[in-house]
Amino acid sequence: MCGIVAYVGKRRCRDYIIRGLKRLEYRGYDSAGFICVDEKHKRFSYFKKSGKVSDLEKGLDGFEHDGFVGMGHTRWATHGVVNDCNAHPHFNCKKNISLVHNGIIEGYEEIRKKLIFEGHEFVSSTDTEVVAHYFSSIFDFYKDLKPAILDLVSKLKGAYSFVLSMEEYPDQIVVVRHNSPLVLGKLEDEIFVASDLLAFSDKTKNVCFLPEDSFAIIKKDSVDMYDFSGKKILPIWQEVKFEFDAVDKQGFEHYMLKEIYEQKKVIDNTINFCRLIGTDSKLSANTKKDNSVDYKIDLEYQDRIWQQLGLSLKQVKNLKKVNLVAAGTSWHACRIAQFFFENFCKIPASVYLASEFCYMPLFNHEDSVYIFVSQSGETADTLQALRKVSPLSIPTITITNVPSSTMVREADGFFPMQAGPEISVASTKAFSSQISVLYLLANRIALEKGLISLEEMKRAEDDLFVSAQILEQSIENYKYKITQKLANKYSKFDKFIFLGRHISYPFAMEAALKLKEISYIFAQCYPAGELKHGPIALIDKSTPVVLFSSLHEIVYKKIISNAQEVKARSGHLVVFAFDGQDELINLANTSFIVPRVNPFLGPLAMTGLMQFFIYQITKKLGCSIDKPRNLAKSVTVE
Repeated sequence: MCGIVAYVGKRRCRDYIIRGLKRLEYRGYDSAGFICVDEKHKRFSYFKKSGKVSDLEKGLDGFEHDGFVGMGHTRWATHGVVNDCNAHPHFNCKKNISLVHNGIIEGYEEIRKKLIFEGHEFVSSTDTEVVAHYFSSIFDFYKDLKPAILDLVSKLKGAYSFVLSMEEYPDQIVVVRHNSPLVLGKLEDEIFVASDLLAFSDKTKNVCFLPEDSFAIIKKDSVDMYDFSGKKILPIWQEVKFEFDAVDKQGFEHYMLKEIYEQKKVIDNTINFCRLIGTDSKLSANTKKDNSVDYKIDLEYQDRIWQQLGLSLKQVKNLKKVNLVAAGTSWHACRIAQFFFENFCKIPASVYLASEFCYMPLFNHEDSVYIFVSQSGETADTLQALRKVSPLSIPTITITNVPSSTMVREADGFFPMQAGPEISVASTKAFSSQISVLYLLANRIALEKGLISLEEMKRAEDDLFVSAQILEQSIENYKYKITQKLANKYSKFDKFIFLGRHISYPFAMEAALKLKEISYIFAQCYPAGELKHGPIALIDKSTPVVLFSSLHEIVYKKIISNAQEVKARSGHLVVFAFDGQDELINLANTSFIVPRVNPFLGPLAMTGLMQFFIYQITKKLGCSIDKPRNLAKSVTVE
């Protein structure tokens, strides 16, 4: 989504801000802008442009103005079309107050009408400009920053973070946070501000995450921070280890392709991380004469695992219900994981779409846990769902790829995914990482409940490791065929139907989403058993039907029936099947065959091949693969 970069210090800021904006390009955006307090005239100098940061940078060629205080922004349109005028920064009437903003201001239309009545003139269609004008009118009354900010935030509704600069205070900025992240970085006589610490991770590791519902008045050598009641609070600075080098393409044409190929390593890292925190590194194995093995686990280390997750061992043993909340690709991973918890742990698991969760009744089931899954840890819908649950006496766990995220700080416990930075907007390795984490977590709960043995836990890890190997090898098995023949063939179709059953249905939903996200081809997914209840009317030879098989024997037989229904209506069938499923394979126009794995890990084994197939279709179409139109990596608005 939108990105903010700002600076107050002893150096000229323009080059740093442009570099910071480039580091945030992965989040998705449609326009960019830069503003500084010119060091010579102590007045604003700015330039903003629709398009890429590179377009902004070109526009700044020959732009002589620079300063020691400045702000930059990448916009993802929510209010108003994509054009130069709607790009940030925005101003008040006198253009002596400037603002860059992430999020959405609810009810801004009424504020705008009131301000127009009072004589304010607007030049953009954004909610952001309304905030600039609104603050200007409030400041004219108070003539003082702190009370003006307090009055402003008491009236604003929605989710927002913004940075505000005033010509009247040329050596400082104001940063405000409500339901949208901001982080500060500090060096001697320098303060960095960004919506993502990636923007300044090469400058400093000394950071402060702006607390929820707080603001700060920042100079190069001071940060005065307050909560929304006006109480002064002490900034909490911490050392954060984060390397930008990890996001280099490393010779791959696109980040997405690189991240597809990183999945085996990510899954291996997940297994090893879980072993490090309690399975393998603290497990001693004594081989018996019959070559069987007894496993033992360090109980003290075992307790620390659950402490990190915000649970006691007693709570784990008594667990009667798991609730999973997520959005988009993370929701698909949770739908797959529902099968893990219900089959391994023998307890019901409910999966909720985060965007719908806040409007549903909330039941405080005894001995339950809520698990919130988000790649960024900042997903607005999922964060709001967490905040709905947090006041209740129900344990909350965040599974995320960003240990420094808001959701980690607000949940009772968290599990850090081992995916590393994922830059491509369309998620690949985060998806496989989430499945792996949830698979291991379900098995660990089953272990604590006495439903599986340590030996079976070890086997589960081995099964996951094998699935990771197959994920990677399957890409290599079909690489030539896809790139030389199939990608071109299937790029000519303008719509697809995806089908799955049981655990392959949520995986089919993820596949359909991937095709829509990056190729812009219309795709619809159905449970295969629902085909005859309406969608079968869509079957014809011009619409490929992509069917994902299952290793559960009863489900597999039903899938064959669904394939026969498609073929009986002259449908074009693309099948992802497993070794030995010849009856299904023989029905297909095109088939991809994957070695057999643990039945619950079938979707994971197919993941890389599915992603690579869709990637190559998109490449043939010439679409923007890493930065698809209209999409954002970190969805920080509801």
